[in-house]
Amino acid sequence: MDFLVIGAGIAGLRAAVGLAQSGRVLVVTKEALGESNTAYAQGGIAVAMGGEEDVALHLEDTLAAGDGLVDREAAAVLVEEGPQRVEELLAWGTGFDREHGELMRTREGAHSRSRILHAHGDATGREIAVSLLHHVRELSNVELCEWTTTVDLIVEEGRVVGATLLDAHGSLRQVRARAVLLASGGAGQVYSETTNPAVATGDGIAMAYRAGAELMDMEFMQFHPTAFAREGAPRFLMSEALRGEGAWLVNARGERLMQRYDPRLELAPRDIVARAIAREALDGEVCLDMRAVGARSDMKARFPGISAFLAEYGLELARDLIPVLPAAHYLMGGVRTDTHGRTSLPGLYAAGECACTGVHGANRLASNSLLEGLVFGARAAEAMASQVQGSGFKVQGGAPKPQQTAGGSLANSGSEIEDWITRLRSSMWRDAGLLRSGEGLRHAQAELIALKESIPAGSTRREIEARNLHAVAGVIVQCALAREESRGAHFRTDFPGRAAVARHSVVRNSELNFAEV
Repeated sequence: MDFLVIGAGIAGLRAAVGLAQSGRVLVVTKEALGESNTAYAQGGIAVAMGGEEDVALHLEDTLAAGDGLVDREAAAVLVEEGPQRVEELLAWGTGFDREHGELMRTREGAHSRSRILHAHGDATGREIAVSLLHHVRELSNVELCEWTTTVDLIVEEGRVVGATLLDAHGSLRQVRARAVLLASGGAGQVYSETTNPAVATGDGIAMAYRAGAELMDMEFMQFHPTAFAREGAPRFLMSEALRGEGAWLVNARGERLMQRYDPRLELAPRDIVARAIAREALDGEVCLDMRAVGARSDMKARFPGISAFLAEYGLELARDLIPVLPAAHYLMGGVRTDTHGRTSLPGLYAAGECACTGVHGANRLASNSLLEGLVFGARAAEAMASQVQGSGFKVQGGAPKPQQTAGGSLANSGSEIEDWITRLRSSMWRDAGLLRSGEGLRHAQAELIALKESIPAGSTRREIEARNLHAVAGVIVQCALAREESRGAHFRTDFPGRAAVARHSVVRNSELNFAEV
C-alpha cells in the first residue's frame, strides 16, 4: 500500500482525494462510513469568500479567539486557502443552503461578520461528509474499509511504516504503507459530559504518543457552552448558530445573563460563554431563549435537526426555554504537526482534530473546525505524495508480529470494561473539566494511576479504546497541571490570571516542555 489513512471524516476523505493521484490509498474507519465528528457538526463551515478584506478579518477573529496562543502562519493558511477548498466542495455537489441563488451566511460567536455557510439548516457536517464520500467512492485508487479499528502504529528504525488493524471479526492484520495519515478525530469521550459521538476516543493521538510522537497543547479542551441539559437525555448540541440567529441565555430568574460577563453577549468566545453558564448554573437552570426570534422566523425550517430532537422531549424552539449546560466538544491540542501535516516521526502525518498546528490556539473560533479538516487534509496529502515521490523508501516485506500493548488484567467482561471507562470519564469531568485547580488535577492523576492497575489488556475494540482514553486523559491532566495560568479554554481557579508570555505545551514520552509561540 502506498498510503494509509486512518479516519474517514472530513480531513481523511479530503486527503484521500489528493492522494489518489499519487498511488494506492487505503482509508480505514472503526465505524460505518459517515460516522464521525464531521457528521455531527451542525452550525456550519466558516469561510471568508468576500475577498482580501474578509480574509484579513477572518484571520484577526481567529487570532483573537485563540487568546494569544494561535500560530499565525497556520491561521493564515487556514483562512487564505479556505475559499479554494470550499469551492471544491461546491464543484463536487455539496448542497449548502441558498436564498435566491446566493449562498446563505450566518454569524456565530467571536466572528466579526456573517461568514458561516450551512446545509439543510443544521446538518452541515453530514452534508459535507456525504458529498466527500460520494466523490471518494468514484476514485479507483482508493479503498474504503469500515468497521476496522487501528490498534497501533508500526515503527521501524524511528520511522512509521504502517499499522496493526483489528477487523470486524476480531482478526489482527498489519498494513504497511509508505506514508500514514492520522485523521482519527477528537477525544471528547474522555469526559462523561460530551457532545461527541461514541467514536471520539482519541485513538490516533494515543497511538502517536505510544509511538513516540510529540503532542501539543493537550490541556486545551473546548467545552461547548450549550449542550442539551435534561437528566437522562444525551448532551445533544444546541448549535452556536442558535445564538447567531438571536437566541438569548437566561438564568433561573429569567435574566439575560451574558450582560454581566462580556459586551459581546451571547456571541462572545466559547470559553467565556461556557464559564458564564457554569457559574450561573450554580443558582439554578440556565436556558436558551429563542421565543422572540421564533415569533418572526420558522425555527423548524432553519433548524430541522435540532427541532426534531427537541420534539422528542416535548419542546419547541419558538415556544419553550431550552435547558443547557457546557459539555466537552473539541480538542484544540493533538499530535504536533507543521502546516503540511508532518509530525515529529518520519512517515507519520496528521490532520483534522487529532492534529495540532496551533491554528486554534487556546480556544477554537466557531465553525473553523470543518475548514481545518479541508485545508490541512489537502495539505497533508500534498506533503505525503511529495515524500513518496522524492524518496527511495519502499515498503518492505516480512512484516513483524503485531505489537503487544502492556497492561494489567481485567476480566474480559463488557460490563467491567464499561465500569472502568465510566470511572475514568467521571473523574476527568469532575477534576479536569471546565473549572480546574491544582488540587483537583492531582486527584485526577491519582485516579488515573489507580485505574492503570486494572487497565484492559485485551485486543477487543472496547479494550483498545479504554487504553487510548487512559493515555489521552493522562496527558491532558499532566499538561493542565503544568500550565499555571488561565488561558482560553483552560481555566485554573488557583491561577485565574493569564501569563505574560504565551507558550505551547509539548509532550513526548511523558516528558513535558513549553515552547514560546
